[in-house]
Amino acid sequence: MTTLSHDRYCEEIAHWTRQFRTLLTSGADVSATVPTCPEWSLEQLVRHVGRALLWVELLVRTRAQEEVPIADVPGTEGPGSRTDAAALDTWLAGAGAALVAALRDAGPDARVWSWSGIPTSGFWARRMTHELVVHHADATLAAGRPFAPVAADVAADAVDEWLEIVRFVQRVLPDGPAKDLRRPGTSLHLHATDTAPGLNAEWLIELGEEGVLWRRGHDKATVALRGPLTSVLLAFYRRLPLDAPDLEVIGDRKVLEFWLERTAFG
Repeated sequence: MTTLSHDRYCEEIAHWTRQFRTLLTSGADVSATVPTCPEWSLEQLVRHVGRALLWVELLVRTRAQEEVPIADVPGTEGPGSRTDAAALDTWLAGAGAALVAALRDAGPDARVWSWSGIPTSGFWARRMTHELVVHHADATLAAGRPFAPVAADVAADAVDEWLEIVRFVQRVLPDGPAKDLRRPGTSLHLHATDTAPGLNAEWLIELGEEGVLWRRGHDKATVALRGPLTSVLLAFYRRLPLDAPDLEVIGDRKVLEFWLERTAFG
């Protein structure tokens, strides 16, 4: 599947870092609980994001060939005060800018360790883009704000990447959380209803005996999830309930719920 350009991922990382900063500087309560990650407050979520940005920045900048413990990355402790939104904003801004600079300097093909079996800086540009997209949805829920729009091609790529991660988990963790996603004859269809001409934003996902198979395209399935692309993405990541007003589930809803229960590792 074709991904976005490396430059585009860098632009999106910068954009979503700014979106996080806008929440922090617009009066959001950083002590508020994140409904989709209830063990975290908004402040803890921002720290998680900032640490991830700095960790990946070090991996890419140093062209790391093996995993570096995040505890060994300078600056990941963040600001000392647990309630200072301004300090969190400054720290997050620096982390995002540093990662974008490291990725631009590396280009997409530099060899860098990753957990995915794709040892390139390009993997990390894509992964961090979608990490920010999904966690920004978590942050907006905590702040009681509407979801920020996700560009259609970015949202579609985020669905692709999540399906690739599910397949990867099935392959490397045969006894892991996705092991039960094998039901021959069972399938899911994702159908975005609002995309621009030229963007194929439909997916057929089959729960085959050898693992999950998927492709872009329209087809009948055991269950279909229909709605605006951003809503489909967020529901597929369990950030939006299936009963959301702009979503429609057609067919065997239990199959979709089964999928969501067994892909709760992301």
